[in-house]
Amino acid sequence: MRPVRPAEHVTLLEQRRDELRAVVDRFIGTGARIVWEVGSGHGHFLTAYAKAHPSDLCVGVDIMSDRVARAQRKRDRAKLANLHFVRADAADFLAVLPAEARFTSVFVLFPDPWPKRRHHKNRVMTEEFLSAVAARSGTGARLNFRTDYPPYFQAAATLLRAHADWAEVDPADWPFEEATVFQKRADAHFSLVARRR
Repeated sequence: MRPVRPAEHVTLLEQRRDELRAVVDRFIGTGARIVWEVGSGHGHFLTAYAKAHPSDLCVGVDIMSDRVARAQRKRDRAKLANLHFVRADAADFLAVLPAEARFTSVFVLFPDPWPKRRHHKNRVMTEEFLSAVAARSGTGARLNFRTDYPPYFQAAATLLRAHADWAEVDPADWPFEEATVFQKRADAHFSLVARRR
């Protein structure tokens, strides 16, 4: 297989984001206020959240098309017009949001911990991600992170506590409890909650 050249990569990225923008524009308006789940899996958590918060616009993204399809079936069975699942990675989703759309709450629940040091660059909780989410969040918006992997929790906590845009709050202030599949399997889990300054 021939390697993709840098110019081709840029073209493919632009095409992928144009297609995603067309999908997102169908349900996210310019001034929308959004509850976002990054890596929504089969949609258990966000479906329960959307059902309990019918006035919130809830959007889950995942990179696996089969997970998105299963989540969409859950949404359809529950008849939740305020809930949408999209196949996308976090960076692409952030790039195509309408300019004035803002997050009110963001959930990152049991993301892949990428335990090997050489793979840490693949973790979703990075300084760049925290900055990008902060730029698209209103004052007081909440970032909610949960993992069952202690080293990832410590790394995320260190990043978050040093970040100028986020202030850590008591994790007991977790906004909505619905155990994910991974949470049910875990012996223990660790939670971070932060508020947009």
